[in-house]
Amino acid sequence: MFRTALRNVLAHKARLLMTVLAVMLGVAFVSGTLVFTDTLGNAYRNQSAKSYDKVAVAVTTYIDPSEAAKDAGIDEKTLERIRDVDGVASAAGRVSGFAGVADQDGKLIGNGWSNTGANFAPGKDGKDAAYTFTTGEGPREDREIALDKDSAAKGGYKVGDTVRVATNGPVKEYTLAGVFTTEDGAVNAGGSLVLFDTAVAQQLYLRPGYFSDVTVTSEAGASDTKILAAVKPLLPKDSEAQTGKELADEQAKQIESGLSNMNTMLLAFAAIALFVGVFLIANTFTMLVAQRTRELALLRAVGASRRQVKRSVILEALVVGAVASVVGFVLGLGLATGLRSAMSTFGAKVPAGPLVVSPTAVAAALAVGVLITVLAAWLPARRAAKIPPVAAMSSVHAVATTKSLVLRNTIGGVLTLLGAAAIVAGAAAGSDGRTIIGGGAFLALVGIIVLIPLLSRPVIALVRPLLHRLFGVSGKLAGQNAVRNPRRTGATASALAIGLTLVTGISVLGATMGRAVDQMTTDNIRADYMVSMAGGGALDRSALDAIEKAEGVSAVSPQQASSMEIKGNWHSASAVTPGDVEKVFDLETVSGSLATLGKGQIAVDDDTAKSNGWKTGDTLPAEFGQEGKKETKNLTVGAVYKGNEFLSPILVATDVVAPYEPKPYIPEIWVTMDGGASAANEQALVDALGDNPAMSVMDQQDIRNMFGGFINTALNIMYGLLAMALIIAVLGVINTLAMSVFERQQEIGMLRAIGLDRGKVKRMIRLEAVVISVFGAVVGIGLGSFLAWAIGETIRKEIPGYVLVMPWDRIGIFLLLAGVVGVLAALWPARSAAKLNMLTAIKTE
Repeated sequence: MFRTALRNVLAHKARLLMTVLAVMLGVAFVSGTLVFTDTLGNAYRNQSAKSYDKVAVAVTTYIDPSEAAKDAGIDEKTLERIRDVDGVASAAGRVSGFAGVADQDGKLIGNGWSNTGANFAPGKDGKDAAYTFTTGEGPREDREIALDKDSAAKGGYKVGDTVRVATNGPVKEYTLAGVFTTEDGAVNAGGSLVLFDTAVAQQLYLRPGYFSDVTVTSEAGASDTKILAAVKPLLPKDSEAQTGKELADEQAKQIESGLSNMNTMLLAFAAIALFVGVFLIANTFTMLVAQRTRELALLRAVGASRRQVKRSVILEALVVGAVASVVGFVLGLGLATGLRSAMSTFGAKVPAGPLVVSPTAVAAALAVGVLITVLAAWLPARRAAKIPPVAAMSSVHAVATTKSLVLRNTIGGVLTLLGAAAIVAGAAAGSDGRTIIGGGAFLALVGIIVLIPLLSRPVIALVRPLLHRLFGVSGKLAGQNAVRNPRRTGATASALAIGLTLVTGISVLGATMGRAVDQMTTDNIRADYMVSMAGGGALDRSALDAIEKAEGVSAVSPQQASSMEIKGNWHSASAVTPGDVEKVFDLETVSGSLATLGKGQIAVDDDTAKSNGWKTGDTLPAEFGQEGKKETKNLTVGAVYKGNEFLSPILVATDVVAPYEPKPYIPEIWVTMDGGASAANEQALVDALGDNPAMSVMDQQDIRNMFGGFINTALNIMYGLLAMALIIAVLGVINTLAMSVFERQQEIGMLRAIGLDRGKVKRMIRLEAVVISVFGAVVGIGLGSFLAWAIGETIRKEIPGYVLVMPWDRIGIFLLLAGVVGVLAALWPARSAAKLNMLTAIKTE
């Protein structure tokens, strides 16, 4: 039986190639994901270990921006005490923050969020161990900086050039003193690193004479643990000290945690691809069994038992799965290499390191491929073993009994109803119902897959008259052929249905979220422009002053992030400019007047007022500051307004919070200008801000694009990952049609003999493929839309003005693509059918 199984594998190479491709793609995705994340994790761990290789102890201080002007940080005296600890070779004080570098065209180098500035901290030898200079040296004067090698190359800078650098204040010009290499994570993430003289960095990011971090190196033979124990008592509160090894290990765990999310997502899509592949594999082995009915019957007649027949089919699956898994694993190595290169394309610099192929990745990939193939082939093998020898030898195929069909359809109906009920229940449960929806979606999907053969007849029957009218005999025959074997049609359509369920669900949610973003912008913003930092940090007060003086500005208000404690509860607040805030935001007053903000009163949104029992005229004791340094001020509620998505629940004048926030945190400034948004007005703001590359000036459409861009990027990633499942589904259509042509050789020969030309034969096969593909697409689109509605109900309360949006244009494209898939999948089978020799085909049994 073993030799027979191997012979059968070699005898059906073309047919099994489809299965090999399906398994190969799924295994490639699994192995590529595992190897990629292992390689990435190993590279970042090595980088982390290398960056802390010479660090004995690292001290980190947690500083609130509002505390920067007080007593936060590590002063020079404490740093000197650390240097005097036994075993310490050197101790370097560090301070850092945002710094954006402009290129020769004035554009920001890097991605904004990881553009960093720090201080150059030379030791007694004049070198800073954290950086290796390729040209020049570290900054030693106020107007000097050093740049990382990649940023200098991107900006086209060399030592001696003038470089424009922006922090959260006005742009300043510096002379480039040196270019260095570093293992700093910000640079490897696609950002930039600027080194300032220590005094300059302290002035920019903390205050003179203070550091936020300290790195300690040890003398030869000294114990890091003993140094750590001696350093800890010297540190101020809100500081933490760790050995370099502890810090490297901690970062390694953070890296693994971060990569695990990506790993899970990629493996989920690999699972989808393999799940779709199950239908193709099952179809393939069902076809192979059908082709070999007489052969299997003969084996039974000469003494082979049912178990041996079943075992021979499973053995074929095992061989096919093993071959496909090995090829897929090799392909996965290439995929991992490609993903690594793709990260560099997106601006992320991946540390150098070897491709890591762990035993776990090898075992998992091979096991998944072989196991999926064997499981998918088990049912066809079981059916093959149940065929009676006499019936098989006389070409009377075992037809599914009425009992088995009733049982199948009953199970499918029950699963579908249970799934639909769970989905509806999850939608009704709100944000707590997403897990219920997930379980319901699985049940509904399985139920529909079981029911698809039953559904295929009535659904396809609806389009058969149209096919006949449009395409004549070819159309009529195609409609009949599509439902001739409902199980095979259902299995083929199921593969497409799964992929399009996911694609449609994601598309509907994406369109809905996009519409919500547009509506949110339109309903809440009156301002023409929003000014913010490219890195998402805080703007300096000087930026607000500069905008107020800009030509054409009619109203300007910051959205200054603040907070206050009222009756034991902390509340976020937005410090704004009275009189102008109504001109930059669309605020609807419920009671009172927003003009009272100018009198030192506060405004509260209606939800917050209702939940706390506050009303206009109430006086509230508001506490500002941190524990132990709180100050209380009685504030009167002057207005209650309908909530605005771009503002905090409490509005207060900037003058009221100024005494408690010496260093205000201003993430955004909103501006209304005479004449509205225009190129001239935008340029006026850019000029007023000193042509600062780190500050972005966005109009309302830019804001929509910013939020919508995240949605579109996520959609494109999802579409790309789901493409593999759809490719496997296409292979399934090809496989089904090829088998259909094989089974109907005699019939096709007869049709040719009575006058059906080759062109009409091709058209018949193509139309059959289109019908099956579109049927699968319709099922998938219907289920995907239902799931999108349910998930949307769980986020309705979190998104103001939520309305489900059906992207009919995209759905139309999906249906069109399904038809194109059918046409492309039919190319080879249609050509094979048209080339059949009439006489040979007629003689075929």
